Parts: sequence; C-alpha cells; structure tokens
Amino acid sequence: MFAETEAQVVDTVRAAREGRRTLEIVAGGTRRSVGLPAPCDEVLDVSRLRGIVDYQPEELILTVRPSTPLAEIENVLATRNQRLGFEPQDWSALLGSCGAASIGGAVSANADGPAAVRFGRARDHLLGIRAVNGFGEAFKAGGKVVKNVTGFDIPKLFCGALGTLGVLTELTFRVFPKGPSLVLAKRGLDPDEGFALLREAWSSPLDATALILARDTAYVRIEGEAQSLAEKRRLLDGWSEEETIDFGFAPGPRDIWRVLCKPTDAGALVRKVAAPVWYADRAGALLWMAAEPAQSTKFASLDAECVRGSARQPRSAARAELDRRVKAAFDPLGLFNPGRMGV
Repeated sequence: MFAETEAQVVDTVRAAREGRRTLEIVAGGTRRSVGLPAPCDEVLDVSRLRGIVDYQPEELILTVRPSTPLAEIENVLATRNQRLGFEPQDWSALLGSCGAASIGGAVSANADGPAAVRFGRARDHLLGIRAVNGFGEAFKAGGKVVKNVTGFDIPKLFCGALGTLGVLTELTFRVFPKGPSLVLAKRGLDPDEGFALLREAWSSPLDATALILARDTAYVRIEGEAQSLAEKRRLLDGWSEEETIDFGFAPGPRDIWRVLCKPTDAGALVRKVAAPVWYADRAGALLWMAAEPAQSTKFASLDAECVRGSARQPRSAARAELDRRVKAAFDPLGLFNPGRMGV
C-alpha cells in the first residue's frame, strides 16, 4: 500500500485498525534490518511522502516530509551554507541495503553523525512533527520555532522509536550555519593515547565538529571562517591536514554494534570487547564495533544495540515496562512495526 498524503495515511491506519492488521512502515527502506524482526500483515510504503514543505534560512528553520532523501536536504541547505546539526548518516553501505536514505528513517533510527559532538543529537534539533497515531488520528506536536516548543516534548519520543509509535508525515528542524572546514589527524596512537587527545580537544575552544578515533589515528574536524579556522589550526600543532576522515570501518559479514559509554571508559571497553574492527565517535562516547556472533555475550552488560546481525541486547525490566507504556499510549493495538523494539 502506498500513501502520498497525510489523509491517505489516516485512511490506511483506520482500515488496519478496523481489520486488526499490522503495518510495517517503509520509506527509503535502507534501515529495515535495524531492530528486532517485525513480521507484519501489510507494508505501508510512504516513500512518496517527500519534499521540502518550508525552508526559512534567515530563521534557521526547515520543514520536510519524512521520505525526503538526506542528499536532497543536504543539497538545499548547502546553497545557503547551512546544515542539519546532527549530521544524519546514510547507513546503506554499513547495512548492505539499497535505496535512498530518508530524513524520517534517520530520525527514527537515531542515525546521528560526527557533528552531533558539537551541535547535539537529532532529538535536540527536532522542533516539531506531524504524525498519525494508532487511533488513526493525525496530530501535531512541538512547534516551528524554538520559543514555541513548550509542554511535553513528544517529538523526542519519535527519535529512535523505529516507527513503532506512529507514522511521521512532517518534521521541522532548526538548522545551523556551515563554514569552511579542515580535517586534522595524528597517527600511530594506541587507544588510550588517542582517546586522551580527543578528550583534550573536546574540552578546548576548538568547537570541533568531529572527534574520531579510527584504527591508530585520531581525527579532529574544525570549522569557521578564515581567521577563526587559522586560530584553531594553531592549537593543533603537530597534527597533519587530511582530505577527509578515513573511518577504516569494513565490517564484512560480522554483527555491527553501536555502543554508548563514558569517553573516559572507552579505552578499557575497547580492550574488553576486543572487536576485530571498530572506530570511535564523539571522543569515545559512541563506539561502532564489528564483532563475530560468538562475541555477543561481551555486549551483555553494555549500553549497546546490534544494528546488523542476529544478536539482540536484552533491556532492563524497567526500560521494557516504560517502552510498553509509551507504545500503548500511541498505538494500543500494536499496529506499527510490532516487536521491532521488543514491544
């Protein structure tokens, strides 16, 4: 089933509710493997629900439909030297999927990129949404300007919910200026040395928009106009200039884990897991690890998510109960992607 408008989404959800039929929500389709398997009765394809609704560069506000490709949004913002602060990522190569990564999918999967270390994650920039809940009701939450976002911040619940709470039909973000950038690297580091350097950079006036440790190399990306960029460059004496960040992440057929931790704990965690392939984002606050299925038990006590593979991280009883209550409030019949987050 296809839906090109919010009204069509409402009609489809009401029909599914009446027939007690579950719906898999699909847009670009590049992240369908993320989360637990969610066998559904029907597929609701919202890939035609796309396009930029409103862009006010002077107000730093952008409103888009959920299936708008990330590339399209980035191109439009680039014409005004602006960017989405959380730098949403296309995981197609990572997951071995096809299609055009969409903004709705990036928000639903919490696909934040390196710039989140400077500007914050998706939930920090999603000002408002329109969506259709499990009652077949279209609703809006949040606003289109920062000062109007009051009360319960419902849009944050949709960040990382993997389409289990409702069908997004519109999203509003604040955007940020984007200046010239420079990537600097220091090589030949062991993990403890690399993480220490990145934490130092994080606490400095650099305002780095990327703090990456990949293999034996630390990367710092800085941005600013010419004078500001030159001043920041002087603070990184002894670092070499690079064309781009080489993440060096070639997971092959292994399971892929996304692990959150304290930056000060990152070195010890890397040694404990001993994943054959890994890299660190946000100065170690986020680790991407490619591990053999037999290593899945090493992630049991961590704040970890398997984004590709058969292993799944069990949630605490308290977290599971909270997820069930939130799901019941938006989708009491369990119509949307049932089981994808364990509820």
